[in-house]
Amino acid sequence: MLILAFDTATDVATVALLRDGEVLGERASRAVRVLKDAEELLREAGLETDDLEGIAVGTGPGSYTGLRMGLVTARTLAVSLGVPVAGVPTLDALAAGAPGAVPVIDARRREVFTLARGKPVCVAATDLQVEPGRTYVGDGAVRYRDEIIAAGGVVPADDAPEHVPWARLHAGLAQEFGPGEAAEPIYLRVPDAERALSR
Repeated sequence: MLILAFDTATDVATVALLRDGEVLGERASRAVRVLKDAEELLREAGLETDDLEGIAVGTGPGSYTGLRMGLVTARTLAVSLGVPVAGVPTLDALAAGAPGAVPVIDARRREVFTLARGKPVCVAATDLQVEPGRTYVGDGAVRYRDEIIAAGGVVPADDAPEHVPWARLHAGLAQEFGPGEAAEPIYLRVPDAERALSR
């Protein structure tokens, strides 16, 4: 199965093209350029958009704007190309890239997104339960490195690949492919714009 996978929930957007689990190409950038990266990956592999058989997309949690962009792109491609979509939680992809590590995404507002008993949660960075000797990965782990290390945790170097939710991991975790609208975002909290309007 030829799968286009991408995640735009964090500051580093990733895009990958895989055929039957083999990575044909992958890109990462600080700018969301999913369509351009996808087009380049297909061209480099000698393939066309019509060859795609599925899309795996990161469903967050993460940046509200980035997450919406990724999901809208996945849904639009699904309709225009007639291919199914599978949503994959960004925290799960981060965890898959660093087995045994705790995924931590910067949620801004001095909060982080992480997993608690396998479920995504949003907690104050100061309330992150750090296990001594355990490794923590993701942009949230980088941002709160000092606090995590002070509590006995381990954080890889800032530029370590474990901090990125690589799209190839999304493709490997994708299980149920279906209509694009079935890939629901994981927000965990109200967007800033809605909070401002309610004040």
